[in-house]
Amino acid sequence: MLVRRARQESPSFDQRIQDLAKSGFQVLAQPEGCFLVSRGGFQACVRADAQGRPLIEKTARLIGGQAALLVDAGYQKFWQAPGGRREPALAEHLSQLHNFEEDLRQALGIPSLYNTSLGSVNTLHSYDRLQGRP
Repeated sequence: MLVRRARQESPSFDQRIQDLAKSGFQVLAQPEGCFLVSRGGFQACVRADAQGRPLIEKTARLIGGQAALLVDAGYQKFWQAPGGRREPALAEHLSQLHNFEEDLRQALGIPSLYNTSLGSVNTLHSYDRLQGRP
């Protein structure tokens, strides 16, 4: 006798966004189709990809009300805000960022891949030795 498992339905993108509030995240819809998800001084832009799966873009730390992106300068990591403000990224900030990203992935049902689980992924790279090159 052949026994079939019940087919598992994956929640829709809208259901996943609603579940974020239950997980302790604050969710704010943006006009460009992005949802700003924030918690503990960090925020991320979450949108649906072409298949309707959640996609995390632009994870940032809030500094003075602005979303500062993580920049790797080669010798140190920095938080850089759109207004030009730049602060060094401390180890505790990177640990908090890592925890925020892991919790967000888990709440959205996105698998954590090995290379992204090792540490923080930089949004921008700004190496001194590459300045002025075409």
